[in-house]
Amino acid sequence: MAIVLLLGWFIGEYTGYGYGSLGFAAVISFIMALGSYYAGDKMALSVSGAKGPIKKEDNPYVYRMVENLAITAGLPMPKVYIIADSAPNAFAAGRDPRHASIAVTTGIVERLENEELEGVIAHELSHIKNFDIRLMTVVVVLVGIISIIAQWFFHFRFIGSNNREDRGAGPIIALLGLAMIIISPIVAQLIQLAISRKREFLADASGALLTRYPEGLARALQKISAYTAPMKSANSGTSHLFISNPFGRKNISNLFSTHPPMVERIKALREMS
Repeated sequence: MAIVLLLGWFIGEYTGYGYGSLGFAAVISFIMALGSYYAGDKMALSVSGAKGPIKKEDNPYVYRMVENLAITAGLPMPKVYIIADSAPNAFAAGRDPRHASIAVTTGIVERLENEELEGVIAHELSHIKNFDIRLMTVVVVLVGIISIIAQWFFHFRFIGSNNREDRGAGPIIALLGLAMIIISPIVAQLIQLAISRKREFLADASGALLTRYPEGLARALQKISAYTAPMKSANSGTSHLFISNPFGRKNISNLFSTHPPMVERIKALREMS
């Protein structure tokens, strides 16, 4: 939020709109954050092609596993969705434990043994219990706002520049504002990625404590990482929600990855044993 407001102030200084840009940034960020709070999970489920919520008779194996682990964790039963995709993956979404959903792919149900799938479900329930689902939903929307504001500036970058000069604003403010507008989407993206990676480590640890069997989740992550093909519904806006990168294995720097390296996650889990 601070980055959004600072970006709005710099745009006002650079274009001559004054505090109008700051007000615009504040209103837009508030509206979109509020929308993400109440409807972010529905958007994530829709984009991912999740079907449901399922009933116990639709898939007793998955439903009962989620139900048993939710009871163990002291959580309300989340809604359960199935994604028809051969890629092994899963994610949780929602604004709090009483309004939470878990989605699993058909691929992860078919490929994992019972203890391994339990580890994955416990990981997702830990995201719910730790309120990661709320944090990451709001963060991704605010990152999107920053990109929108930056694009808005470049579209109107020449409007109001004379007004800025007439007010006596110096070239240093102009240069700082321009630099801020250029780098802020990158900084915002790095903040999102850093938060996502830290919460993945936390959910791994919390999930292992829930099942009392870290090796189950460690083996599950090994099998998931061995599958290199991307999900059919892979989307950059929701990729950080999944237990593994839905785009498959990519030769990109860890700095720009939404997930910690699988090797490090597996090592951390086995050290818990």
